[in-house]
Amino acid sequence: MRERTREKGYFTVQDILTEAQVPRSTAQDWISRLHQEGCVLLLERPHGRYPAKYAAKGSMPASTCRRIFTAVDTDQIEIYHDCMSSACAAFCGYHHSLAKGSLCRVERDGTVLREFATAGEGKLGNAGDIGLYPHPAVGVLGVYIEDGMLIQHIRSIGGPAYSVTDMMSRAEGVCEVTIQRNGAIVDGFIKTKILTHLIIGIDDTDNEDGGATFALAIGLLHYLDSQPGVYGIGHHVAKLYPYLAHKTAGNSCSALDVCVPPKRVPEVIHEIIRYIADESASPEWGVAIKQGFVIPSSLRSYGCRARSSIISLDEAKEVAREHNVQVEGELGIIGALAAVSLSGLSTDILLNSDLSIQE
Repeated sequence: MRERTREKGYFTVQDILTEAQVPRSTAQDWISRLHQEGCVLLLERPHGRYPAKYAAKGSMPASTCRRIFTAVDTDQIEIYHDCMSSACAAFCGYHHSLAKGSLCRVERDGTVLREFATAGEGKLGNAGDIGLYPHPAVGVLGVYIEDGMLIQHIRSIGGPAYSVTDMMSRAEGVCEVTIQRNGAIVDGFIKTKILTHLIIGIDDTDNEDGGATFALAIGLLHYLDSQPGVYGIGHHVAKLYPYLAHKTAGNSCSALDVCVPPKRVPEVIHEIIRYIADESASPEWGVAIKQGFVIPSSLRSYGCRARSSIISLDEAKEVAREHNVQVEGELGIIGALAAVSLSGLSTDILLNSDLSIQE
């Protein structure tokens, strides 16, 4: 509707049913409801052979914030902002880092901003309070846990303030936004549910005749992301010991990150195992699933060894048991657990097993 309005100044029911490939009654119902909600204007009523003409009220997106969701592991908090624009994500990442506040670390992968925090009120950085240049325009001043919910206290000015007041409440995953104004400064309190972060390691799903672990992993990520309440975060590939005799190719494994409502964790884990068992081209497939995003040093060391030496299946199972990582399958468990243990490292390190891992 917005696209047609920008192109020729109006749209008709015929335009929408042709573009969307839906029945006329469905297109008319969409337009009628949007008109009632004030999102669509009636420019001309139908007369004779001429149809009614409509126009989208605004061509700006209702929100550039696609999704905002959060998880907690021990005393660490992670916050995800999935944006429509990598430039907007980069802007917020830069200013959040400058402001510091409650954030310990800020990372960006394309349009996704991943931030780590500890609960409580944080101190602003050397740039001083939120404001115009040279001060940060937006920052996370506090992160709190109340009644099973997580609340971010975000202070902003200018464009970021518009995002807080008009856009964040529309993002998937946001339950409530409360606003306080002090002149040009806007304080927003963004409430989200606390989810469980799952790291899913996968390996040995291919054979000499076909298949690829990375492809199966991407398929699984898309499948999980389509499930109600499940948020797919990303996919990473890690290089393991390159001199393994029985490897099918380069000896790489895959890891996925997703966030899941706590009550749905057992159901989602069941679906993960079922999907891999059904789609794997090899009977040696393995999967490892860890709840939480914090990787202890003892688990990380397993990943280091998997990059430089051969590890037995018995050792892999023992390490998994010690760290409460659920594993299923056969020999692929070795690489799947390594994928989990290497989670959170940079791409440069993940893809070059000759580089040392320094936390």
